[in-house]
Amino acid sequence: MDLALPIWFEVGSLVVLTAILLADLLLILKRPHIPSTRESTLWVVFYVVLALIFAVLMWIFAGATPAQEFLLGWMTEYSLSIDNLFVFVLIMAQFSVPRKLQQEVLMVGIIIALVLRGAFILLGATLIENFSAIFYLFGAFLIYTAIRQAMPEKHEEDEKEETAIVRFLRRFIDISDEYDGNKIRTVVNGKRFFTPLLLVFVAIGVTDLMFAIDSIPAIYGLTQSPFIVFTANIFALMGLRQLYFLLGDLLERLKYLHYGVAFILFFIGVKLFFHAMHENELPFINGGQHIEWAPEINNWVSLGVIVVSMTVATIASLISSSREKKRETIES
Repeated sequence: MDLALPIWFEVGSLVVLTAILLADLLLILKRPHIPSTRESTLWVVFYVVLALIFAVLMWIFAGATPAQEFLLGWMTEYSLSIDNLFVFVLIMAQFSVPRKLQQEVLMVGIIIALVLRGAFILLGATLIENFSAIFYLFGAFLIYTAIRQAMPEKHEEDEKEETAIVRFLRRFIDISDEYDGNKIRTVVNGKRFFTPLLLVFVAIGVTDLMFAIDSIPAIYGLTQSPFIVFTANIFALMGLRQLYFLLGDLLERLKYLHYGVAFILFFIGVKLFFHAMHENELPFINGGQHIEWAPEINNWVSLGVIVVSMTVATIASLISSSREKKRETIES
């Protein structure tokens, strides 16, 4: 039988992860630079290996089920975070953020994401504890999100929403035309202005909020442990900054990735409905009794769906991109 996670393991893990994030932040502040491909690769590998080691330790101290739930949650959040990078690329281009400042912008975005997701995780845990039928709402929301995610207009709509907020800020706040290093406030002709960096942070924050609303119900479809939910989010966001620089132009070639993410969200939404049918008692569903015919989807099936979805979407994107390049070469 799987054991509960020891309190010392939970506290110790959060302390160590916080220390790693602070060290990463200090490294950026003391040594601002554009990371090389080799440096980005090493950091991404480091964080992935760290997540796998964490899963092994969880398996040792708590059993197979919590470790499986962590891996599932981490992979799901990592998939959604990679999709998040597409919007980050749009924001960087929209505001012409100097490449040397992009590391700091991404780190601030990650911190904002952690704060927002932490709040949503606590809210989700409270809802699950006091309102068990929330699984039906989570499932319906994820299926709706999956359908929207599969639509090609999604990122264009997100960009328009951010632009509207930025325009609203410009009406009430004096914004300079140029960046002044990593400063948020600057002086132009004796008058104090906010730099465009403020608008970038606002746009990143809005993006993080939208993705937090999408991702937290998704991971609660895989585990109901707030600790596992939070650590899976931390590990998914750690290394995201380096992944941004590592993938670079490759992001533009992964044009089918959002279909893979959409399928994962749809799958988890359906899984949540089945889980709710087994666990929740609603008077208007089957007379308030559990619905026995609803299948239980185990962790290994979920893991397979996530891996296959992202693999197929990535391979299909690269094949399509390669064919387009060959076609352009022939035509030219």
